[in-house]
Amino acid sequence: MNKFFLTLISVFLVSTSFYKPELKTNNIEKYVKVEPTKLKSKIEKKSSAILAEELYKSIGFENFNKLNFEVFYKAYLGFEKLKKAGELPLESHLLTVCDFSLSSVEKRLWVIDVAQKQVLFNSLVAHGKNTGEEFAQKFSNTESSYQTSLGFYITEGTYQGNNGYSLKLLGMDSGYNDAALKRAIVMHGADYVNENFARSQHRIGRSWGCPAVPRELATPIINTIKGKNCLFIYYPDHQYLSSSKWLKTDENS
Repeated sequence: MNKFFLTLISVFLVSTSFYKPELKTNNIEKYVKVEPTKLKSKIEKKSSAILAEELYKSIGFENFNKLNFEVFYKAYLGFEKLKKAGELPLESHLLTVCDFSLSSVEKRLWVIDVAQKQVLFNSLVAHGKNTGEEFAQKFSNTESSYQTSLGFYITEGTYQGNNGYSLKLLGMDSGYNDAALKRAIVMHGADYVNENFARSQHRIGRSWGCPAVPRELATPIINTIKGKNCLFIYYPDHQYLSSSKWLKTDENS
């Protein structure tokens, strides 16, 4: 009898030694699950801001009006997005910014070489006659409005027009400046964009919506930025800034 029970116990021990309890991992997986998309977007957003800040600090503004960093950051963000979207060549390194939150008597246009980290031009620039007097206030994408259009543009080819040597601009913001070619919104030189006019009238002359520059700077500026480069016309318009796809980060796109 004792041998019988000993045999049963031995069989039981041997059989149970191969048993592995099933671990319930559902709860563990639930708590360690990561959302990679959100994590990635936060990293990318931080990286864009850091890169823009580092670049901004390395650009020599000493002999020029200093471009506001927030305006530069928005211009740089859109510039990089246009390249990623294939709208600009990847090797593009010229960024032109017009800050129309500033008085028209200030030099509020900058042409920046982001590769060389230097300002190539800092100039007066006109806004449209129906956009405002000294300060820009109203913007439009409508033909015959004589107003400036906000947003990102890609520079195209040149031609000789009624205003002399001119640069075609392709508007990249739907509903804000995509009628630029139809409206003949171009960069050109103008006699009314000069410091003497600004001193006597407390503003410079105004265009029909074009970003007009001083006559003597038109050719060198146009020849520098023509042919698939980025121009950004800025104004703190909340509706535009919150809706432009070129200004959306991956987190809020």
